[in-house]
Amino acid sequence: MAGTWETLGAQKRKALQDSIPEEWRIPRGLLPPDDQDEVMSFPATSGWFTPEELAITGLTASELLPKLAAGELKSETVTRAFCKRAAAAHQLVNCLSETCFERAITAAKSLDQHLAETGKPIGPLHGLPISLKDNFNLLGLDSTVGMTSHIGSPATYESVLADLLREAGAVFYVKTNVPTAMMIAETVNYTHGRTVNPHNRRLTSGGSSGGESALIAFGGSPWGVGSDIGGSLRIPAACTGLFTLRPSFGRFPTLRCRSGMPGQEAVHSVNGPLTRSLADLELYCRAVVGTRPWRADPRCLPLAWRAVDVPSPEKQKLRIAVLWDDGMALPTPPVARALRTAVARLRAAGHDLVDWSSVDQPQGAALLERMFVADGGEAIRRELARTGEPWRPEMAMYKHAPRSLTGVEYWELHVERQDYQKRYLDRWLEAGIDAILCPTTPYSSVENGKFRHVGYTGVFNVLDYSCISFPSGMTVDKSVDRPLGDDYTAMSDLDKQIQSEYNAEVVHGMPINLQLVAQRLEEEKCVEMCKIVLDALSQE
Repeated sequence: MAGTWETLGAQKRKALQDSIPEEWRIPRGLLPPDDQDEVMSFPATSGWFTPEELAITGLTASELLPKLAAGELKSETVTRAFCKRAAAAHQLVNCLSETCFERAITAAKSLDQHLAETGKPIGPLHGLPISLKDNFNLLGLDSTVGMTSHIGSPATYESVLADLLREAGAVFYVKTNVPTAMMIAETVNYTHGRTVNPHNRRLTSGGSSGGESALIAFGGSPWGVGSDIGGSLRIPAACTGLFTLRPSFGRFPTLRCRSGMPGQEAVHSVNGPLTRSLADLELYCRAVVGTRPWRADPRCLPLAWRAVDVPSPEKQKLRIAVLWDDGMALPTPPVARALRTAVARLRAAGHDLVDWSSVDQPQGAALLERMFVADGGEAIRRELARTGEPWRPEMAMYKHAPRSLTGVEYWELHVERQDYQKRYLDRWLEAGIDAILCPTTPYSSVENGKFRHVGYTGVFNVLDYSCISFPSGMTVDKSVDRPLGDDYTAMSDLDKQIQSEYNAEVVHGMPINLQLVAQRLEEEKCVEMCKIVLDALSQE
């Protein structure tokens, strides 16, 4: 495509809308009014979905896969159901960036035929639709990463992860919206616009995997794959009440994905799942690692999914450090309450809970910011200039970045990062802890345009630690989670702004996530410890 950024964006949005078949366009009389905030209930209450479609899209991946492998459900039937629900999600919350519905149905039919002829599934993910974040290249589809300069430049190859998932039997049908260059904590850009939260469309679905989180929360995908460089998986999961794993670099393949800042490797972007259950998260991890991705991506570690012996209360207690705040911004009242409740229930279950000082968190956050703007914002500036696209206001950090670092200065930054990682590791080992429990973000979710702080997630990207963001089982209660009183003293201007903007009325009823952090390359241990935490949280 050729033209100005406005023209290109308008053409792209129209093409995406036109790609939705007439049969999957919500009848005008059934569309919720624009001022209706909650749309999660639409599939069940609108009468537009058949009972079979609702039943299928209500199943988790763990429930669907045995039925697909046994032929109890046809992949074509499952794929059509999720295509329709994804189309509905896009019409209500603007979560998609690409569709390939016809291709998906053709692939599903082929899988059904293979099963009928051989009696055997293709692989562990046989016939399951999987949604992908926009940065995963799929042949013939754009990967705009929210930038108009990439419109009309379809991929000529596929991401390694896409190849491996397809070989395992997955069916691709949609890609999902991201913010400009994937470097905003909300999902908004000049190409596709803003993705909103299906729980409440006044709230953000997070970023940069916010299209993915909105789609999965709505039920338009059984599970999906996003990426995380500063919280881009964990923040969207927290905003919509999903599970996600931020793995250490090298566990899952990242080769041949598009980046908003290609070549930036001071802090690595990693891929991970977004799911509705912890069982699905673990199933995804086993399936991907089971493909032996190190044979396709040279940066992947030859590390199988390992069995770990995590202590239980009956055998030996976990020692969990609690990061109550990160020294930069307090969590808002509902998140603080969820953390207090989790700590109390873990103690009641026999685990050892200790406080974790925030002394090192600000330096980690500062390192992350310096790494992100080490090129003086040039990589993003260059792409925007190609179509005259203006800077989004959320990207002021990149627009006004200092000059690009010299090579020596960049090396010195790496040395500083390594010193920081060593100091944090020494503290961890000296404390003898198994994990850190902390907020994922200061928010349950927050009104569109008001997400201010990624410090709770980004520090662990600098450390390259394994992290799970998980729903606590608690929701915001406006009668309990009141704003902080007049006697509250802000720890920073940022903290003051976050607390002053906290709106208990608008976030009432939203799910509250927390974050569990394990050491580097301890993904298996992180999953097992999360099971223990969830068990404790389930005990009243």
